[in-house]
Amino acid sequence: MTLAQGTSILLLDEPITYLDLAHQIEVFDLIHRLHIERGTTVVMVLHDLNLAARYADTLVAMREGHILAKGAPAQVLTEDRLKDIFGLSAKVLEDPVSGTPLVVPISAHLNSPQPSG
Repeated sequence: MTLAQGTSILLLDEPITYLDLAHQIEVFDLIHRLHIERGTTVVMVLHDLNLAARYADTLVAMREGHILAKGAPAQVLTEDRLKDIFGLSAKVLEDPVSGTPLVVPISAHLNSPQPSG
């Protein structure tokens, strides 16, 4: 309905929750086209850091209602910032497709001794 109205601003809260990966990309591609072709401003809450990095011009990272970082994806998604913001150990690599940051979380179980045998 919102798309049919041709609004100049879209406010989206987790628009891809419960969608499979193919449909997630389809939704993001549509939103991107609206931004490019119609000049639609898009403000979105999203917890998928890799999709946010791939599609967003600006990221705002918040915790407990406070902005902790704001800027281009490469400025916001650094290993140190991920640790500060989320308490997440991660490697941040360059996405081989888009060139944007790619967050690879480091699970605690990978750093634990594994049972033998």
